[in-house]
Amino acid sequence: MTGRYLEDYQVGQTFGSGIAWIEAERITSFAAEFDPQPFHLSEEGAKGSVFGGLAASGWHTAAVTMRLLVEGDLKPAGGVIGLGFDEFRWPKPVRPGDELRAASEIVDVKPSKSRPDQGVIKVRVTTTNQKGDVVQLSVVNLLVRCRP
Repeated sequence: MTGRYLEDYQVGQTFGSGIAWIEAERITSFAAEFDPQPFHLSEEGAKGSVFGGLAASGWHTAAVTMRLLVEGDLKPAGGVIGLGFDEFRWPKPVRPGDELRAASEIVDVKPSKSRPDQGVIKVRVTTTNQKGDVVQLSVVNLLVRCRP
């Protein structure tokens, strides 16, 4: 797998992604397996909820965002290897018919002090729908190889 090395990243760089379309059937099938709550399982079950209608699980949104990152322009050498989050929020629900995009901004780049062949980039990832509403915001630390 090829991609960008630690030396290729600079604070302030931004990267985009493609689009993921969210279908009601995918919302309910993901929920049935991983987050079986009424507001994720059916429109009927969601009517009386705080969402007022079918909403994707936040974990579904996170999984879709991961796919967008892997297939998007960020491309760290060795893959998108997460070391943890500094921030993780779902400000608005994802609905059937939404079109999601992920935008990434490099907020920090640090070579490892103990492993000279790698370092960490801190990335702010903003996932938005077709209206520009933020549906997920995270700040993630990614392990990245240094140039051989």
